[in-house]
Amino acid sequence: MGAPLGAGVHRATVAGEQIVVKTTAAAPDEADGLERLRRVASGPRVPSVLYRSATLLALEWIPAGARSPAGEEELGRALAGLHGEGEPEWGGGSSWIGDCRVDPSGWAVAADFYGARLTSLAGRCGLDGPVARVVDRLGELIPPGRPVLVHGDLWWGNVLWAADGHPAVIDPSVHGGHPEEDLAMLALFGAVPDRLLGTYAERRPLAEGWLSRVALWQLYPLLVHSVVFGDSYRASARAVAERYG
Repeated sequence: MGAPLGAGVHRATVAGEQIVVKTTAAAPDEADGLERLRRVASGPRVPSVLYRSATLLALEWIPAGARSPAGEEELGRALAGLHGEGEPEWGGGSSWIGDCRVDPSGWAVAADFYGARLTSLAGRCGLDGPVARVVDRLGELIPPGRPVLVHGDLWWGNVLWAADGHPAVIDPSVHGGHPEEDLAMLALFGAVPDRLLGTYAERRPLAEGWLSRVALWQLYPLLVHSVVFGDSYRASARAVAERYG
């Protein structure tokens, strides 16, 4: 195996070509998610899936470049394009977000989907009470709209700035969700540039009050991190739950 890029992830050379090789129980799930994103012509670039098995995934190697204003603007347009892809139900899709298993069941109502997901995660990290109060209010907190295809795990570590100047995204947890979910997760571990939001809004105007809901959407990944990494994220998840509950 070649140079390590992370836990279970290596760069390798096969027939003179560099590829990325991942060993993960989520290999089939991730491959399906990348293929779903690839089918959205106006969506973000993703690496090609070269091989998949139950525990192994081989992907196109995308040489790294520098982050640029033009790349940020392109990412905004691509995310708007992705979020123009309607889904028949809330949820569905991936059974994993990172190293955390989630229920891929589909739901007809947004509040039911997010409520079930938040409740399950809260029970796995001891935040049942605070999160239950948020779940009770989801019907009024989530703005109306149809489900769209979302990346589902869109933090800056899953954005690649390629050598050709174009951004790409990796490690999806695709499902039918609210478009604000991707933008809020992107803001969780770093600021979202105004230029990205500007090009996004040119194609898909942001709903009224979206800024007031950013932390609400961040409750999901904070609970995921609480399950996977423990107490270091529980305080943040609790604070968000108490804000909206």
